[in-house]
This record gives sequence, structure tokens and C-alpha cells, in this order.
Amino acid sequence: MKTTDDVRNDIPELARRIRGPVLLPDQDGYQEEISGFQAGYRHAPAVVVGAETAEDVQAAVRFAAARGMAVAVQSTGHGVTVRDEGGVLISTRRMRDVVVDPGSRSVRVQAGARWQQVVEAAEPHGLVPPSGSAGHVGVAGYTLAGGMGLLARRFGYAADHVRALDVVTADGELRHVTAGSDPDLFWALRGGRDNFGVVTSLEIALQPVGRIYGGGVFFDVAHAEEVLGFFREWTSRAPETTTSSVGMIEYPPIPVFPEPLRGRHVVHVRFATTDLENGPDLVRPWPEVAPTLWEHLGELPYSESGSIYREPDFAHSYDGNSVLLSELHPRVLEAVRELAGPGAPVPCIVDLRHLGGALSRPPEVPNAVSFREAQYILRVLSAPDGVGLSEVRAAHERIDKAVEPWTIGRSLNFVYGMRAAGDLRSELYEDAVLARLSALKAVYDPNNVFRRNQNIEPAA
Repeated sequence: MKTTDDVRNDIPELARRIRGPVLLPDQDGYQEEISGFQAGYRHAPAVVVGAETAEDVQAAVRFAAARGMAVAVQSTGHGVTVRDEGGVLISTRRMRDVVVDPGSRSVRVQAGARWQQVVEAAEPHGLVPPSGSAGHVGVAGYTLAGGMGLLARRFGYAADHVRALDVVTADGELRHVTAGSDPDLFWALRGGRDNFGVVTSLEIALQPVGRIYGGGVFFDVAHAEEVLGFFREWTSRAPETTTSSVGMIEYPPIPVFPEPLRGRHVVHVRFATTDLENGPDLVRPWPEVAPTLWEHLGELPYSESGSIYREPDFAHSYDGNSVLLSELHPRVLEAVRELAGPGAPVPCIVDLRHLGGALSRPPEVPNAVSFREAQYILRVLSAPDGVGLSEVRAAHERIDKAVEPWTIGRSLNFVYGMRAAGDLRSELYEDAVLARLSALKAVYDPNNVFRRNQNIEPAA
């Protein structure tokens, strides 16, 4: 392995091979290049490569592998969960091409594109992608981790709809991977995320959906017990055409939020369904559960689906995790109210999503996404600023412990904040899946070049 000075001396040669910027920690533009949506944690690589092409990615991977350096990849920077320190960070944010093929109902997306770009490109053709609740999330990381979309109960995981991938593996080769060309790598990439290479583009199937019915209903947190209880009952009979969730959040008293919500701790129930005819009847009982603060329900184009969750699109600091639940036991709801409600010692944002439906069924072409039997996912986030990271982690661990009897795993999509590499592997994958991933890691990345992540180590 070369020393830091040796690597620095080699940088001019690397820069000549790459179209995008190649930056060292003391150079202008470095801090901007490593920044992302997650403002609380940043990579600290020895060199960051702003890739513009797949060839740039190849050159960066070959450079790192030849010197025994780790490789990490960042597009939009939502999920910085393991810090790249001293390695090579490849930023794909400049690779943003999106091309829709309406004939095959598919889209080819480069690794730096965001879902909003795909939605806008697909909508004129009456098609929608398996995107999530926020359009500013990057396509690649979301999809390779599984991808729980806004219409997930109807269509399943985003990874289930991947038809092909272009990926630079640890040997620096650019491979076009399909179920036919390399079934093992195709299986591993869809769920194994960034453990097997740097994906430069994906081909993803689109669905023939024009408009959806959706929106949300807000209640004061004083009615949390009634609202959460009804969510448990309502979701037990909700059709697969409908995907829903309930969240708890305290809104600051600032004008950017609707006036009825400012300065309030609220419970927000969200809905999205492809059943335009029955959508109004499905959500009609909700305003009768308790007095509402604000409602926004109706038919809308998919391009406006971000209004359902109203998630912030600006960079900020956060830490948190998720647990996949076998059922929504009343004691889970009790724990949410007591440990993450307005009286909690650490302010929490809670998101409880209904799974099942198509998410529970294996896809036509199998992949590494695990724990499909989960019926709900509980996400808890907090801002460490002004509280302290240790206090945040302790508060979240208390919630984890309270819901442990119904926990079957975690979702790689919703692991937030800095975690030691590999410390969640057994909770992110079923045993047989992890064993197969580890065996394939030994084939495609035996030296563990791609290790600055929730790392799957090569089998011995």
C-alpha cells in the first residue's frame, strides 16, 4: 500500500485520465464535492473524483485498487452511513442522463440522477417509476438497497423492476449485467447496494399509471392513541392498491409550513393509491377519527406526489435507523407514543409505513432484498444538534428494545447516520442471503475494495 505522499504524487496522472474534477483535501471545491443531503456526516477521502462518465469511474477504481485504497461512492448523499477516510470517493452527481423508452416501458438512468427527473421524463408517456416519497432522492442508492416506493404495496420493491445495470467492478472493468449475462452479479447488486462495484447506470421498468389519489390528514398529537390505533385497524384491511403511513413530527413555528401546523406536534397520516374510483371511499373514515388540523386529499398527477409526505428537500443533520416488524402489535404503538412522542427526552421524527402486498412476494427474477415477510417498517430520526449523538442513539435504542419482540430485521434504505462498517449485516440480510453475498464478494471483490459501506466481507 502506498503512503499518503505517494498517492498525492500520483494524482496528476489520475487527473489526466479523468474528465471530471480530481480534488485533494486542501484544494478548492473539495468540501463542496463531498457534501450531500446528510449534513451531519461527511466522507473524508484522500481524493475525491467528480465522475462525468463511466470511463472516469473505471479510472478511479483502477487507481484505488492498484494502491490498496478503499472506494466509496456518493450521488446525492442521503445515506452516508460509513465514513470513507483516506480512500477514494467517487461522486456521480454529474452523471444525470435519463432516457425513457415508452415502447418497452422502461427508463435508462445514470447513477447521479434523482427520481424527480425520472418522474418528469416518464409522465408524458403515462408511465411512472418505482420512486419513493421524496423526488430529491438519488435513483441508484435507493434502488440498489431495495427501494420502498410510494406505490410499493401495488408494485413491490424498486429493485424488483431493474432490468439491467452497468457497473464498474473491482478489476476496473465496465460490465453490462442482466439476468441472462451474469445472474449471480445481477442478483447481488439488487439488494447488495455498493458492495460489488460502482453502478454507472440502471435500466428500470416503468408502470402504466396516469394519476393517483392521495394526500394526508393531520391531527394534533393529543389524539395519537386514537389515530395510531385506527391506523392498525385500517391497514389490516387496506387493499394492495393502497400504500399508507403515519408519522409524528413537531413543526417549528416558521412560515415555510402551513399555518395550522406551525409550532405543533402532529400526527400525519399519508395515502397513495392507484384506485381513483375507490380512493375517496377508502380514506373517508379518517377525518372522523379525531378533530383534524389540516387535510389535503384528492386526485393528482404523479409529478405532484411529493406533496403527500412534504419532506424537506434541503440539507440537514440527522441520525436514525429502522426496524422491520412482523406485525403492528398494540405495544409497538404504545412504545412509539411514550418513547418518541412529545414527552420524549430526545425529539424524534417517527414514520410507520405499511408494507405487505407486492412487497411480500418474490420477484420474477430473484434478488438479495431480505425480510419480505415484514408487514410494517418503523423509522425513527433525530437531529443530534443541541442534543448530542450519544443521547440520540440511546433514545433510539430504547425504542428498538421496546419493539424487539416483533422485529425481524432492518432495511438498508433506512439506515441513517454513521455506523461501523458491517455492524448491521446480520440485521440487514437473512442468513442464507448474507452467506451467498459473501461468497459472491469473494468472486467479484476478493480484496474488498468496496468496503466503505455496510460491508459484506469476502468469504474466506
